[in-house]
Amino acid sequence: MPKIDFNNTTVAFAHKTNNDLKKAWWLFNSFKYPFIVNTGPKLADIAFSLHLPIKGIIKQTVFAQFCGGENIQECNAAIRNLNQSHIGTILDYSVEGEENETVFDATCNEIIATIEMAAGNAAIPFSVFKTTGIGRFYLLAKVNAHKALNALEADEFNRVKSRFEKICQAAFDSNVRLFVDAEETWIQTTIDDLTYGMMRKYNHTNAIIYNTIQCYRKDRVAHVESVIKNMDCKLGFKLVRGAYMEKERERARNTGYPSPIQETKEGTDAEFNEVMTLCVNHIDKVSICAGTHNEESSQLLVDLMETRGIAANDERLYFAQLLGMSDHISYNLANAGYRVAKYVPYGPVKAVLPYLSRRAKENSSVKGQVGRELRLITEELTRRGKK
Repeated sequence: MPKIDFNNTTVAFAHKTNNDLKKAWWLFNSFKYPFIVNTGPKLADIAFSLHLPIKGIIKQTVFAQFCGGENIQECNAAIRNLNQSHIGTILDYSVEGEENETVFDATCNEIIATIEMAAGNAAIPFSVFKTTGIGRFYLLAKVNAHKALNALEADEFNRVKSRFEKICQAAFDSNVRLFVDAEETWIQTTIDDLTYGMMRKYNHTNAIIYNTIQCYRKDRVAHVESVIKNMDCKLGFKLVRGAYMEKERERARNTGYPSPIQETKEGTDAEFNEVMTLCVNHIDKVSICAGTHNEESSQLLVDLMETRGIAANDERLYFAQLLGMSDHISYNLANAGYRVAKYVPYGPVKAVLPYLSRRAKENSSVKGQVGRELRLITEELTRRGKK
């Protein structure tokens, strides 16, 4: 089996200048301190409300590490840089938290703009969106709970469905693969129903619409098995471990139902690897994007492809990581000829603060994440004689 050397920092950071690496080192080092991670976003909000000149500082530090720009045009440099290393871009409009019809319509149009930019552009192999970007969370939860909608809510949900289909139609017309992001379990069935409806409509000859499978849930192997068995069309799945673990467990505890989340990281890892194996075993029907920052899962997919005789550059199999994280996985896989893409979030600095806050907390809370990033950056700076 081909083994990927994920410790090859020469390849992993070839795209980074010495100054880039030093800035990244200081940033990840700061994530070791809970005070900075927990209070930094709150202080930034206060600074913005007081009109203090904080934007430039954020844009040159944490924003520069994890975001492509404040708008699509500003992302062009990131797209070019990634493409030079044979890594694709997934433009992710990361503005969130506002819930009104004007914003939902504007977000819908912005997502379609990312699709139009991706059309015919090999450097942008996917587009992506969140359903809560085009519809109210409360409304999705009410539908998910099978509660009756009043007349105004029914009209509102029809507008959500209209936006959802408008985005999927644009992806189909442009032949651009589209991820529908996963969200909290108490709205996920609603999202699944909308997504699988669009799969049936648009995934005739190849996977255009992809659902996202959060493998920290205990039931995802059974879910994917059922979809493969019962849906008569091409399927697309983006596989991730999951993003709402603490919130899910807290809600289950407060509401009095069993937690849907795996009890241990090992359980999540096993679920992810089993779902991924299941998908590869049905490669004639299923296309996947393995969204993982885990070296073992990445190597497993390489091994599965080798076992089944699937070429490294097969269009049906992608790896993906977030911009600014796990470059040792992304760049070493791309260097070995595998298809890799990076999520490139963008949006106004103030509007993407919630996203940046999650990245900081994720790096500080995921076991070994900060230590791994710092170790690799330090090794490369040392190799260059700059540490």
